[in-house]
Amino acid sequence: MADHLLDGRVPARTGVRFDVDDPVLAAAAWSRLAEPGDVVAGAVVEHLGASGALSWLVDATTDPVGARRAAGLDGLALPDPPSVPGGLAAPPRAEAGQDAAARLGAAVRRWAPRLESLDPRRELRVLDRCQGTLLTPQDDRWPRTLGDLGAAAPFALWVRGRADVATWAARAVALVGSRASTRYGERVAEDLAAGVTDRGFAVVSGGAYGIDAAAHRGALAAAGATCAVLAGGVDRYYPQGNDGLLRHLVAQGGAVLSEVPPGSAPYRRRFLARNRVIAALTGATVVVEAARRSGALSTARRAAELLRPLGAVPGPVTSIASSGCHGLLRDGAAVCVTDPAEVAELAGRLGEDAVPEDPLPGSHDRLDGLGPDERALWDALPLRSGATVDALARSAGLSPRRVMSLVGGFERRGLARCDAGRWLRGT
Repeated sequence: MADHLLDGRVPARTGVRFDVDDPVLAAAAWSRLAEPGDVVAGAVVEHLGASGALSWLVDATTDPVGARRAAGLDGLALPDPPSVPGGLAAPPRAEAGQDAAARLGAAVRRWAPRLESLDPRRELRVLDRCQGTLLTPQDDRWPRTLGDLGAAAPFALWVRGRADVATWAARAVALVGSRASTRYGERVAEDLAAGVTDRGFAVVSGGAYGIDAAAHRGALAAAGATCAVLAGGVDRYYPQGNDGLLRHLVAQGGAVLSEVPPGSAPYRRRFLARNRVIAALTGATVVVEAARRSGALSTARRAAELLRPLGAVPGPVTSIASSGCHGLLRDGAAVCVTDPAEVAELAGRLGEDAVPEDPLPGSHDRLDGLGPDERALWDALPLRSGATVDALARSAGLSPRRVMSLVGGFERRGLARCDAGRWLRGT
């Protein structure tokens, strides 16, 4: 953490404890002032910059009309408040009928109580003790895909662990689902996560119980990258029962991030808002298991709104736990996903990650004589970005020793090849 962000320099604005002209401090301040997804705050910050918007807010608390005119906000076009059930932002839906001036006035009254005690340097000190990193949109490590959220984009990201978010998010997939999961759903989530990380993808989820935790565990078991997006501050891992998992995630090179500063509580509204970040961070979203009223479906809706590919895993037709996934498939909102290769095709690059109809021309004759273990190994072999013997063993449900005994024969028959100790299908 840069020392100048934590020092006690004289504030540039009367009544404020810190330098509002510092763009990093200003962005951190807005992440405290406005609730996640507040489109009025987003529009003002986009128009004036974080520092300019903060200066305007300080003036507006004493002279709303004069400050608005001085900042040139009279003609500012404000996006409509979100209509997602439960809402992403603090304003009520009644605000939709108000003009821009009235909405700005209501926003100032909403933010002013937090302005009185605002000092982002406190949160930055807490983040520093957690060995964390603050990212703002001006940072090269900021994921540009968050810009697709428009005025609802985060003002900052508070990160513990791997902070090069732009790098790993360039090839990432969201695996989400219900907290009230079944063993079937958890097993599928673990297998999908392990399989896509073997293919070079990062797995993003919400760090919650159930499917989220299973996705993180699967990625970690495959020594892959995974990120948990929290609804509260990163200084306190939530839920408490997943504290060990999230600490292990960070220790193994993953990341835990939030758009709200340390000390922020995980309210229900913030969980809904968090889901839009998961959808925007990743190239595709897959709902592994979800009932009709599962919160994971809000992530699916946001992915669809952002025109991100959306997949759903089918479950038993009698399972209430999969009824939300079946609804997405029936309505045509999602495509059916059953294995890591299909997830990679959904989230990957066109052509490079596609699952070909016949990956090895003429190979069907050679596959006819394969036994059950050999067919399981064949299905587990990736087309590109080869997998280790341990990874193949997990995907195929075989022991590493059994895999070792089979891959040699595969190689001699042209069904597999080894590249730097990693195995993939033959050419």
